[in-house]
Amino acid sequence: MIALVDCNNFYCSCERVFQPELAGRPLVVLSNNDGCIVARSNEVKAMGIAMGSPLFKVRDLVRRHQIVVRSSNYSLYGDMSQRVMRTLEPLSPIVEAYSIDEAFVHLDGLKVDIMEHARLLRRTVLQHTGIPVSVGIGPTKTLAKAASKLAKSDPRHEGIFSVADPAARDVALERLAVKDIWGVGPRYARMLAREGIVTA
Repeated sequence: MIALVDCNNFYCSCERVFQPELAGRPLVVLSNNDGCIVARSNEVKAMGIAMGSPLFKVRDLVRRHQIVVRSSNYSLYGDMSQRVMRTLEPLSPIVEAYSIDEAFVHLDGLKVDIMEHARLLRRTVLQHTGIPVSVGIGPTKTLAKAASKLAKSDPRHEGIFSVADPAARDVALERLAVKDIWGVGPRYARMLAREGIVTA
């Protein structure tokens, strides 16, 4: 089994670690030239502001909702990413950093309850770094990424979702749009939709 550990709203979470007063407030982080939104807190996502939105197009919403705007700080985000990865390393025989905010954590060979270990991963990363994470568990990397999407989709999952059980897997994948499968881009998703394939 493999767990995908995915940092939630990573750039926003990094900003909040060093400015705790931003917790619960709508927050966006901008691209290098401060032109576009590259990260959004959950509060901003709920407002319907899309990833990549040019700032000038949403200025009215920013003012109206008192959205906090931050320039990107990639040195900070890189340092926080390394802290997250170092925190994960003692908890698994293999940790593969996939991106600045995601890592595949191999669970094979661990004599532990998988769900309990996922809770330990979340708890330890939050305690050591201040960064909240979601954990998706599956027998392949693709399924672990799918489970990670599902972990974030419903607060009742408490940030953890497993598709380890084959019967539960089929039910879960019916809830996941085909465009949300790792490696399926918008063009391929449209082609699949024309064939009547709309869910994982």
